[in-house]
Amino acid sequence: MPVSSKPRFGALIALCAALLAAAPVQAIETSAKQAILIDNATGAVLFEKDADMLMEPSSMSKIMTIYMIFERLADGSLKLDDTLPVSEKAWRKGGSKMFVKVGDRVSVEDLLRGIIIQSGNDATIVIAEGLAGDEKSFAAEMTDRARELGLESSMFTNASGWPDEDHRVTARDMALLTKLTIENFPQYYGYYAELEFIYNGIRQGNRNPLLYKNMGADGLKTGHTVNAGYGLTASAIRDGRRLILVINGLGSASGRSREAERLIEFGFREFSNYALFEAGEAIGEADVWLGDAATVPLVIEAPLVITLTRKARRRMQVKLVYDGPIAAPIEKGARIATLTIATPDAEPYEVPLVAGAAVGKLGPLRRIGAAIGYMVWGAASP
Repeated sequence: MPVSSKPRFGALIALCAALLAAAPVQAIETSAKQAILIDNATGAVLFEKDADMLMEPSSMSKIMTIYMIFERLADGSLKLDDTLPVSEKAWRKGGSKMFVKVGDRVSVEDLLRGIIIQSGNDATIVIAEGLAGDEKSFAAEMTDRARELGLESSMFTNASGWPDEDHRVTARDMALLTKLTIENFPQYYGYYAELEFIYNGIRQGNRNPLLYKNMGADGLKTGHTVNAGYGLTASAIRDGRRLILVINGLGSASGRSREAERLIEFGFREFSNYALFEAGEAIGEADVWLGDAATVPLVIEAPLVITLTRKARRRMQVKLVYDGPIAAPIEKGARIATLTIATPDAEPYEVPLVAGAAVGKLGPLRRIGAAIGYMVWGAASP
């Protein structure tokens, strides 16, 4: 029958306190129409508001365009010093601009900075035409790649985020894309933290307001259209802990700046990460039935790091559950138990545990003696 194990109870109490990662604590409100705040290491959602609602991403779309460039740089099919031609379409494109000149060839590195720092719509078209032949084809590639990456709801019709009724993403998808960008391309991510770029004699500053606030921000991209309002996809890191924020639908640039800072400060202030167990660490033991060992260690397969609030410890419950005693033979690595963590504010969180050692089956005579011993004394040992 299911049983709860007592070994290492103090460590289990620490683990149960970590369950709050399973559900965001809505202890804060926001004037943003859509928002999500996540912990990069654990994926825990610290706050969300209509995070799965389709929204107009405006220039935050450029994070996907940049992702496509980073992939090509990483696989060697594109180099930073490669140059791409500027078409008349790119030169004429309105909105924020890098100010490329028609007929020129511009290096990929300059185009990266022109897109990230200056939010150049013209630069995105140079990239799209250079890599896919035309912007429509490149946008189709963006959508296909987004699906492969797990961005289930996003659709791109252009490379810049220019208003289009079919060009939509969700805040959750943008947070995932940011996480993938940071994790997959650390060698290129630093471009997002650069404060200014001069091209064609024109100096432009990075439009991300958080980069100037000394709060650990190091990316990523603002966005604004009349219909969508003001948005920001941002990330900040403190003491090795990184948060990712997506907000959209703010009424002003100053409001976007204040709200982004406030939500990130909330995430760092109210939540912490706890590294609870290392991969291969034994959590407890399970009784064995008719085996050549009385017990088998229960081992966690992967490192366990969970995000929680400071108030979570008092409300958590934890159980080490298995159907026992477990009949021998038992193969090492077989999943035989579950660590269940529960809180009133979230769905139960379950961590599978495996046998840390193989246990053989007793011979016929010893099985008889062990069975009698178990019935008389309640012992699972031979």
